[in-house]
Formats: sequence, C-alpha cells, structure tokens
Amino acid sequence: MQADIQHIKEKVVEKADLIRRLNGELGKVVVGQEAMVSRLMVGLLTDGHVLLEGVPGLAKTTVITALAQALAVDFSRIQFTPDLLPADLIGTMIYVPGDGSFTTRKGPIFSNLVLADEINRAPSKVQSALLEAMQERQVTIGTETYSLDRPFLVLATQNPIEQEGTYPLPEAQVDRFMLKVTITYPEPDEERKVLDMALDETARPVQSVLSPQDIFDMQDVVRMIYIDDQIKDYIVSIVRATRDPKSFQLDHISQLVDFGASPRASIFLGKGARAIAFLNGRGYVTPQDVKDIAYDVLRHRVILTYEAEAEEMTSDDVIRQILSAVPVP
Repeated sequence: MQADIQHIKEKVVEKADLIRRLNGELGKVVVGQEAMVSRLMVGLLTDGHVLLEGVPGLAKTTVITALAQALAVDFSRIQFTPDLLPADLIGTMIYVPGDGSFTTRKGPIFSNLVLADEINRAPSKVQSALLEAMQERQVTIGTETYSLDRPFLVLATQNPIEQEGTYPLPEAQVDRFMLKVTITYPEPDEERKVLDMALDETARPVQSVLSPQDIFDMQDVVRMIYIDDQIKDYIVSIVRATRDPKSFQLDHISQLVDFGASPRASIFLGKGARAIAFLNGRGYVTPQDVKDIAYDVLRHRVILTYEAEAEEMTSDDVIRQILSAVPVP
C-alpha cells in the first residue's frame, strides 16, 4: 500500500506544474481571492459545478472569464435576466419554410465552460432547463437528446444582498452544484494592488496554457488518490450528523436543521477531499482535507429552520459545530 501511495504521489507531482501554470495565468488579472481560485480548481479537477456567491465587485465574473481564457476550451457567458427563456439557454427547433422541416439551433449551453452570470435573476423555468444539462451532461430539444462535450462545467454567480428582480434557486438545482463558495472582501494590501492594477492598467492578457487533455489527465490522477476506509466513515458520519444531530450529542442543533444533506454530499465530500489532497501535493486524503472542503459542499445542503434564522444562525455555524462534534479518525 505504501508503494501504491508513493506511485500516486509521483503522478500528483508530475501534474503539479499544470496547476502552477494555470494559477500563474489567473494571477495576471486576479489579486488575492485564493479561496475562490482554489475552489474553482477543485471543480475543474472533479468535474463539478461551482456556485460563487458574493456582493458585486469581488471579481467573480473576472476570475471565471480568466479561467476560460487560460483553458483551450469553448466558453459561453450567459447573462441571466428575468425575461430569459429556456430556448435562449439550451436552443430550439427552427422551422425551415423551403421544405417544411425543422432544424435544431443549439444554445450557448453547448460549451465546455458555461458562465451563468447572476443566475438567480432568471425565473424557475429557466433554472429547471439547466437541471438535465448539469446532472446528465445532455440536453433534450424537441424529441432529440444531445450529449454535451467534455469537459462540461457550469460556473455560476449570484448576488446575496439584492432581492428585487431575483428568484430563489430551486433546491433540486442548488443540489446539483458541487460547491457553493462564499466570496469575501479582499485584505487591505490586496485591495491596494487591485487599485494599482486598475489605475496603471498593468493587467496582462491571459494565455491558454491547458488543453482539454491536460484537464482529463489531472482528473484521472485525482481519481487515483487514496482514501482510507476510516476517512470514508468520517465523511459519512459528518453527513449523517446533518440529518440526525442527536446521534452525535448535538441536541441543540436538531431544532435548527430542517433538512440535512443527501448522499450526494457524501460523494462530493470524497471527491472534493481528493482534489484538496492533489492541490496539496499528496497521494492520500487526510481528515483535514475533508474539513477544508466541508463548508463549501454542505452550506447549500443544510436547510435551516425558522428558529435558526431567529437566532441568526447560519449553515456555516451549524457545520462548524458538527465538525467539532464528529470524532476525527
């Protein structure tokens, strides 16, 4: 087993240069925001969709656009608006008057990397149109089903503070996002660098440094990373604690959680922990890797009660108490 882990580590080190090159290109236009960039890397390495939530002006759209430029893949940006229709997203059937037939016009969802900007501004019927694409990697137009090319990632942004003209995302769709990342304000020194870059116009153009095959190669290595059975049990215990807090002596939390996380959370915790191990240059997963990714995997899957809102408790507060209570292997 030790020899296998050493072999996996060699593979990880071999592919580490690809991540360094990618981070180098993103660093041309993005200052700080290491957590956001790291979670985008996790999504890329695990083929998982990512939802970025933060107030306007925190470089959410900028970093996703830069990521698309650094990857030699097809990219579509969709600005979600209240009058957007499902056909504007997935495409539609077009009538051809000449011979009376119909032809398919594919929508912008047919790209490798899709930026769903301000995703909560579109009505529920448009959100639902994304479900099949995000989960099945396919789209149905009329009676025909079309497979989406790999890689296929939906990177979405939403504004948490403005409510006018926005629609809450359906729970079924939110659950399709592997990660929900909360973006915070930069540190003072980082903001000063942002200001200098903007005033001096010193940002350099982003170059394409990774091909689709490079992405597939890294994903293959991530799938090889070793997870011990005790770590797997630890992941399952964390997710179970969101559903049945009393089993882990968390009686006070049971009144705060309306619905816990589904088995999809366990899957994404395992995949995300592997990606964190890869980014840290290891061929095996540690409990800390699971803790590091737990907030982003669980915060949109732990549904709180009205009592929790009255007490000004957030999902992150509940997750923090769960991670403190569940025994670490």
